[in-house]
Amino acid sequence: MKSVLYLGCPAAERAETERLLAVESVSIVWADSVAYALNELQRRDMPVLLDLSKGAAALQVARELRSERAATLMFAVVDPRRPDLTTEAVLAGIADVFARPLGAKRVANAIDREISYESRKAGRSAEVFGDALYTHSQPMREVSVLVARAAAMRAGVMIRGEAGTGRTVVGRAIHAAQNGASGPFIQVDCAAHEPDQLDTELFGRAGPVAGEPPGNGPERISRNSRLFEANRGTLYLHNIVEAPTRVQARLARVLRDREALIADTGEITPLDVRPMAAVDPAFETAVKEGRVREDLFRRLSVIRIDVPPLRNRREDIPALANYFLRDICAGLRLPPKTLSRPALSILSALPWRGNAGELRSLLESVASASAGGRGVGLEDVLAHVRLDGGAVVFSNSGTLRQARLRFEREYIASVLEQHKGRISDAAKALGIQRTNLYRKMRSLRIARDRRHF
Repeated sequence: MKSVLYLGCPAAERAETERLLAVESVSIVWADSVAYALNELQRRDMPVLLDLSKGAAALQVARELRSERAATLMFAVVDPRRPDLTTEAVLAGIADVFARPLGAKRVANAIDREISYESRKAGRSAEVFGDALYTHSQPMREVSVLVARAAAMRAGVMIRGEAGTGRTVVGRAIHAAQNGASGPFIQVDCAAHEPDQLDTELFGRAGPVAGEPPGNGPERISRNSRLFEANRGTLYLHNIVEAPTRVQARLARVLRDREALIADTGEITPLDVRPMAAVDPAFETAVKEGRVREDLFRRLSVIRIDVPPLRNRREDIPALANYFLRDICAGLRLPPKTLSRPALSILSALPWRGNAGELRSLLESVASASAGGRGVGLEDVLAHVRLDGGAVVFSNSGTLRQARLRFEREYIASVLEQHKGRISDAAKALGIQRTNLYRKMRSLRIARDRRHF
């Protein structure tokens, strides 16, 4: 059983928190002061879970603990109504941040992941963990509710969103949380195969018997098929629009009948496969145009989850960027790097048309280029921001000074928009004094019109 030291948890929440974490084999040592926490950590090292409901005072506690226990793993629990605390927690050296209500599996996985990081840095083999489902923002908290509902059922799930939004992460979260079935999570990209190859991939080398009328008896599959592998588990489909009609028809039939004839043995066997499909926002158009069969669509869309783009959930970016950077550094066997306040601010302000995938790619470039240092600053990020319609859009005309001024103006305007025109908050995010921000706004002719925020 894992143990965590929980510092500052409100007394009214302790019994329920203890019950939830016990389900994931996590025991709690309660602490109400830094002195008591340090005394316990002196006796035995364990991860620290720090409640940040008291804001600045709790963050000071985090800094005190970090100064005394530099190597101790630290996590934080924040109120989702205070997204600013997520950034502050990351800057204080917190490894990961959990939004209320606390998810026991999320906590247990984070502890395991940090242990995995240490193993990877030491060159030992370790389990590779998938991307975490960050739910600090309101849109992602709504996704989290739907994930919990979907996990309680065995019906088909359609996960809709732009590329890079984390649709597979959502699918894996449902699979991991579901009760009953304990089979594997099998992924198939329908666009990655020629039509005949896709048929073989899904059903194996088990075509219909010669002369047998279509629809006579269960669908035939072989033991080397992905459908057979997914029995009692999840079949996760990408790009189902690209699947030929005959493949869609066979798949819909298997999902309807929930049984198949195993060609290798001639036996009919129950087939408990939960289908999931990752689709883009225009998927319904493909259904209307007849590129996706209606019967298959019904099987795949009993539950529908829309994953918002990263630009619509900017509160998630600081913790997500920190997670990506730690994972990247562990994979490259580099010392853990930390993002500065200006670096986090610009990452939170960029449009991220490629969503979380683009964010991770940028941080991979940043980590690789700054292999010698532990800090990641604004200049490190700017050196890898694309100016061709990727992260930031600029004209390539004018001098370098003019380009910098254009960037500075757009960047400050974005941060002001992110903080809804609040000068104090924007100045803090930019890492400058309020007076300096006012001066820059005047010199760059940035209007402070709250109606635009």
